[in-house]
Amino acid sequence: MKNSVIKTLQVGLVQQSCSADLAANFSKTITQIRVAAQQGAQLVVLQELHRGLYFCQQEIADYFDLAETIPGPSTQALGALAQELNIVIVASLFEKRAAGLHHNTSVVIERDGSIAGKYRKMHIPDDPGYYEKFYFTPGDLGFHPIQTSVGKLGILVCWDQWFPEAARLMAMAGAELLIYPTAIGWSPAEDADEKVRQRDAWITVQRAHAIANGLPVISVNRVGYEPDPAGGDGLNFWGSSFVTGPQGEFLFGASVDREETQVVAIDMLRSEQVRRMWPYLRDRRVEHYSDLVKIYRD
Repeated sequence: MKNSVIKTLQVGLVQQSCSADLAANFSKTITQIRVAAQQGAQLVVLQELHRGLYFCQQEIADYFDLAETIPGPSTQALGALAQELNIVIVASLFEKRAAGLHHNTSVVIERDGSIAGKYRKMHIPDDPGYYEKFYFTPGDLGFHPIQTSVGKLGILVCWDQWFPEAARLMAMAGAELLIYPTAIGWSPAEDADEKVRQRDAWITVQRAHAIANGLPVISVNRVGYEPDPAGGDGLNFWGSSFVTGPQGEFLFGASVDREETQVVAIDMLRSEQVRRMWPYLRDRRVEHYSDLVKIYRD
C-alpha cells in the first residue's frame, strides 16, 4: 500500500514495563495502542520484544518456547487492532522461523491489518546481560525500508542503533523515518556517573544518525527493573524513549522510570528542507569507501 504525501505524521510511542505474565503485558500494550490512537496517532511504535521480560539476560533453552511464527497469534491480534483503529503498528517479536532457527524481528502492520513487511535484527550482541546470540540468528533481509500508507519506514532494532552503516543504508534506500525498538538498561552494580555516560551515549549516537542522514528518529525503549533468572544483578531499563527531527532536535523525551504513552507530531517535509542545506548524500566520496567492507584496516 503506497502512501499519499503526509505533511505532519502523528506518531505514538508506547514505553512500558513488562512482567512474566505475557497475557497481562499484551493486554496493557493493546490498551496503550488504543490510548495513542485516541490521541490521534497514525503510527504506533512498540518497544523491543514487548510481549514479556527481556529473557536474554541468561542462556536458557526453555525460553525458546516464547517464540512464535510470523504470521502468528500476535500479528493476527495486532492486525485486527490496526484495522479497527485505522493505524500502522510497528511491533517487535521473537520469531520462530523453523526448529532451531529464530530471529529478533520487527513486523509492520498496515492499516488494513495486513503485514506490510518485516525487519530481522542484523547486529546481535553477546555481552553480560545481553546474551542474544544464543537466541537469535542474524537477520537475512538486509537494510530495506518498509513501504506503508504513512511513509517509508526504516526499521532497525536496538544494537543496530549503534552502527552508522545501518542508518546510512536505510537512508540510501529511501527511508523517511528511522525507527529503533529498543531494550537497554543499566546494571544496578554500575555507579551513577557510568549510568549517565551510557544513557548519554545511547541518545547521542541516535541523534547523530538523524543529523548525518537528515531523517527523523523514533526510539522506543522499555522501562523498569527486571530480575536476572540466575540470581544476578538484573537490569534496570532506562526508558528515555525519544523522537528527534532531521537535525537531531528533540521533539520528545520520555522519563527514565515511568511508563508513558505519547503522541508526537513529525514534520515529514522538513527532511527535504534540511537535506537541501546539508547535502551529505551529494558529497559522499563513495569511490574511496571500499575499505568499509573490511572488519579492520591492518
